[in-house]
Amino acid sequence: MITKVSLAEKLALFDDHWQPRIVGELNDAHVKLVKVQGEFVWHHHENEDELFLVLRGRLQMKLRDGDLWIEPGEFVIIPKGVEHCPVAPEETHILLLEPKTTLNTGNVSSERTVDAQWI
Repeated sequence: MITKVSLAEKLALFDDHWQPRIVGELNDAHVKLVKVQGEFVWHHHENEDELFLVLRGRLQMKLRDGDLWIEPGEFVIIPKGVEHCPVAPEETHILLLEPKTTLNTGNVSSERTVDAQWI
């Protein structure tokens, strides 16, 4: 069955930060929503590229060779193997598109490591 998804309705279902929620599937990828604030952890993904689309707020993507600022309506693709650290000075809402195998902290295991859940 084909259904539409309201990003605003899905985002209203949770308030916690750095806890991605799955809202759709596309081939072998998950479409996820996450609210972030503060600094995450430096990490990389051995086998997966990630797309970060900022819906609200702004995201600083720290990279070893310089930082990028991603504003609402912009996205960045972080290629597999590239070490990165997302930072949000204010609450920021992000849509992620990444392979189903992607662990949110990549090669790092910490208290921030979680399995994304469907909402």
